[in-house]
Amino acid sequence: MNTIRWLVDKHLDNQKSYPQLAEAAQFLQQNEVVAFPTETVYGLGGNACSSDAVAKIFAAKGRPADNPLIVHIASYPQLDGIVADISDKSKQLMNAFWPGPLTIIFQKKEGAVSDLVTAGLDSVAVRMPDHPVALELIKESGLPIAAPSANRSGKPSPTTANHVMEDLDGRIAGVVDGGQTGVGVESTVIDCRGEHPIILRPGGITKEAIEAIIDKVEMSTSVVDKEEKPQAPGMKYTHYAPSAPLYLVEGTPEWIQSIVNEKTKSGMRVGVMAASETVGEYDAHTVLDCGSRSDLASVAHHLYDVLRKFDETDVDVIFSEVFPEEGVGVAIMNRLDKAAGHKWLRQINHS
Repeated sequence: MNTIRWLVDKHLDNQKSYPQLAEAAQFLQQNEVVAFPTETVYGLGGNACSSDAVAKIFAAKGRPADNPLIVHIASYPQLDGIVADISDKSKQLMNAFWPGPLTIIFQKKEGAVSDLVTAGLDSVAVRMPDHPVALELIKESGLPIAAPSANRSGKPSPTTANHVMEDLDGRIAGVVDGGQTGVGVESTVIDCRGEHPIILRPGGITKEAIEAIIDKVEMSTSVVDKEEKPQAPGMKYTHYAPSAPLYLVEGTPEWIQSIVNEKTKSGMRVGVMAASETVGEYDAHTVLDCGSRSDLASVAHHLYDVLRKFDETDVDVIFSEVFPEEGVGVAIMNRLDKAAGHKWLRQINHS
């Protein structure tokens, strides 16, 4: 398959963008799959009402079929056609954060979307992306668009069209290249159907921001039994992983460097992912800066790009510093923990 690359202006200021978007929308209407930018990461979109289209998403990614997809919409009438009920708390969150990186779990309207989208669950995850290219593409297609991240399953999510092509060239119909994405980590997923709203996946909208709107919310442990169907993406499988084994290391730079030295002496090529404040303190085969500890949004923005850059090197192992689990740091550490397969090294007596 020849994967088309449509170059568009990120802000749609250039009228030349519209023919490319119209062509991409036609592919979606023909139940082909097309990657496109959102404010979080690039998504791999297909007609949420077509099982043929959704099956192509799973096939292109190599994604397990019991992992549900998020449906992307561009208008509230589209939501009414998908969901059976909208709770008051869901309405409050929609008013506060849509369009934006917040996915809400609703009771689905029977037969409205393919069962492959919801992995056979009675719920459906929906969000309205805050990106002009994504919104225009969805409007142009006239369809609700099911879209996980546009990468091979398990790999770091893509924040540029180049990342998409690295993983999916020849496997999808096309990619709408709208430049680099913004937030960098995926949307927050929240279930408001019960009495107590619960965040199933931390993301671009923080727990603190949500609680400022609807008071107390709970945070899922994100642990799903291997026989159980996850209620939302990112709850069950190892995600976001670079090719080399990744370890999270919690300790002083001196202690981390001692581990690097030990591995280097054994003949291994070591990579280190560090904050801007400490990146200069490491001597290793490859040391990459992933953003400032005092600006965790910068870490979220660079996280996947840095993980992918390690794949361009010949490192045998990667050690990553850890970050405060506050604000968007919760999402950062959620992704890093999954990328590392929950492998941690901690300095004894380190406070």
